[in-house]
Amino acid sequence: YVVADLVLSQFRIDVRDNLRARRIHTQIQILKKVVIVIVGVVALATILMTFEKVRHLGTSILASAGIAGIIIGIAAQRSIATLLGGLQLAVTQPIRIDDVVIVENEWGRIEEITLTYVVVRIWDLRRLIVPMTYFLEKPFQNWTRVSAELLGTVFVYVDYTVPVQAVRDELHRILENSGLWYGRVCVLQVTNATERTVELRALISAPDASTAWELRCEVREKLIEFIRTNYPDGLPKVRGELHGPDRDKTLSKDSVEVRATSRPNL
Repeated sequence: YVVADLVLSQFRIDVRDNLRARRIHTQIQILKKVVIVIVGVVALATILMTFEKVRHLGTSILASAGIAGIIIGIAAQRSIATLLGGLQLAVTQPIRIDDVVIVENEWGRIEEITLTYVVVRIWDLRRLIVPMTYFLEKPFQNWTRVSAELLGTVFVYVDYTVPVQAVRDELHRILENSGLWYGRVCVLQVTNATERTVELRALISAPDASTAWELRCEVREKLIEFIRTNYPDGLPKVRGELHGPDRDKTLSKDSVEVRATSRPNL
């Protein structure tokens, strides 16, 4: 324990670029648990073998095991497979301590790895207990497998009258004044157009998942405020068209455009 704690103290995981530190923390924690199990088994066997009566009892039990031994062996297969899975995870490392993952549609961080299960700390502080074999047999998302850096997306829905370049310039201004932006990616594109709205997608970079979430919320809020203040008529609308003999007559704005009572989710 002293050696493990000494090594772990040299590698901090509370910094941004902590990939190597998380890898070492994961390996040491799993190997420490394996060593404890091995030492415990060897110590117990050594103690029992020092007693003559117990040694004879063990020999007779082994000699008469028969069907009971087979049943016990079958029952222990899953436990043995789980322990081997823990060793495999320590070597291959599909997950590491403090990795950001999505498991069973839940977003969280790897908080603890044991030989039989993994504890995932969900964003709202709930804990999801997942069997070790889950990460070896089922697909899941690991957002920090290679790097903590992420690209975040923000969707805004506007009217056709909104100038896209003005919104793009505002996005650049927002990111340049934000302390959360990573400074690598800043893109605004028209990704869809329907009969009612134009879909704008902002693509932004952030150093990690938590910062990406905060930056997305900030950009979304400020883009909506920019459009509402500078282009109040550019919010999504529902348009109607008149048919009949009066269709070519000039109509008032209120009769042609009816503001949507329910707007798309921004």
